Amino acid sequence: MRAVVYDRYGGPEVLSIAEVPTPSPGPKQVLVQVHATSVNLSDWETLQGTPLYSRIGGLRTPRRPVLGSDIAGRVEAVGSEVTVFAPGDEVYGDNLTLKGGFAEYAVVPESALAHKPASLSFAEASTLPQAGAIALQGTAGITAGMSVLINGAGGGSGAFAIQLAKSAGAQVTGVDNAAKLAFMRTLGADEVIDYRAEDFTRTGPYDRVLDLVAHRSVFAYRRSVARGGRYRCVGGTTSALLRLTTVGVVAGMVTGRGLGVLAVKEGPAHFTPLAESCVAGRIGIHIDRSFPLDETADALTHVGEGHALGKVVVEIR
Repeated sequence: MRAVVYDRYGGPEVLSIAEVPTPSPGPKQVLVQVHATSVNLSDWETLQGTPLYSRIGGLRTPRRPVLGSDIAGRVEAVGSEVTVFAPGDEVYGDNLTLKGGFAEYAVVPESALAHKPASLSFAEASTLPQAGAIALQGTAGITAGMSVLINGAGGGSGAFAIQLAKSAGAQVTGVDNAAKLAFMRTLGADEVIDYRAEDFTRTGPYDRVLDLVAHRSVFAYRRSVARGGRYRCVGGTTSALLRLTTVGVVAGMVTGRGLGVLAVKEGPAHFTPLAESCVAGRIGIHIDRSFPLDETADALTHVGEGHALGKVVVEIR
């Protein structure tokens, strides 16, 4: 089968197209004929090996030769202990543990997959598992009248998070680069901020802050949150995450604010509710661009350099 592979950390230049053996599923695994795989910022980070936590399991060289976790496709074969799926089923899921989505076939644990809604295309379904889980959990507990700020709101998770927060009745501020301001407004953001021109931590305080690209000091984030409010980050620099899980917890407790890292739960139970909302027309799926498998490096660059408006998808078939 054809796959996009790499054997060392670096930029898009370390990727290449290769013929590799088609994997075989284990007892509790499913072999998926991949139709589409969406690109996440975690793919870009794992390609480069930075932040340092992206090297877990492969400190010096990549643990997996093929990136891509948000997969949608058709079941080709199943392991001996698989009971939920059969060959021919259309499925989607977040294969974060094994990856392998930028290839014609991928092996996925049965527990990571869900049946694809018939009304969603493979490309649309591939946008949901990781970004959807982050957005759903990052906006949980938001209620009408709250002030909510989302940093990195113009990307995949942020696009869903804006819509979810607005549907809950919140006043939403989206933060991203200048090229994404108009896009965030189309999603429902009431206010938008270009992070290069204005420091969002001085514009609040907000009842809820969801930060998808944390890199600032704990005290800046504390300043952005109203007393009794909550700040959660998903991703960011290693130093920022360490500060938030140590100094941030203490600083939050002392000042009556919840500061911390959002521990995102994985699996179908955490992304299928968003799929149901998309099928019902309550939440929109925004695909900025689709790339063929041969242009996976360009797809990763588009996301990694911060150009994507919503999601970017690699379509294998």
